Amino acid sequence: MRILIAEDDTLLREGLALLLRSEGFDVVAAVDNADDFLARLDEADAAVLDVRMPPTFTSEGLKAAAEARARRPGFPVLVLSAYVEDRYAGELLARGADGLGYLLKERVGKVAAFVDALRRVAAGGTVMDPEVISQLLSRRRADDPVRSLTPREREVLGLMAEGLDNGTIAARLVVTETAVSKHIGNIFAKLGLVASDSGHRRVLAVLAYLRS
Repeated sequence: MRILIAEDDTLLREGLALLLRSEGFDVVAAVDNADDFLARLDEADAAVLDVRMPPTFTSEGLKAAAEARARRPGFPVLVLSAYVEDRYAGELLARGADGLGYLLKERVGKVAAFVDALRRVAAGGTVMDPEVISQLLSRRRADDPVRSLTPREREVLGLMAEGLDNGTIAARLVVTETAVSKHIGNIFAKLGLVASDSGHRRVLAVLAYLRS
């Protein structure tokens, strides 16, 4: 799989390139700005890029991700951010969630989880950082049905939003898959969402609700 990296921090950029090559990815280029990223876009199958890049260090990466997906609909993009910037996460999701990921840079240090997230995004999945999900949940209005979820249901919702299937959620929480299915049923009922047999569509439905 050919990966394009866009990150202005030299150490992180080179570290990402080394890490991904060691995991069997073909890193076609590692650039430090949005213009060079877009110039190399057609060489890649997926991309990893920073939200903040030159010249203003605000949302150049986000804009580049949007432009990349406008040029190549569905192009997989895993966006990295140093901080929880849920506004940027919301803007990214508003453009469609297939093949999109949003992670904090600290997750890169957890190599197995980071590589798994990239592979899931490249396969068309959706991966959201649990800290972003937590903030999206906490900022809902007082009468929002999300607030009616139990602590366990909120945990399950967060793991669903990370793109995890029932078996993985059960293992994370050390409960049975039957218990997870029951929690998910309760979540959909409380949020007024139609349950789906497709895990990916299920995650997209939850994320759509969270960003509304």
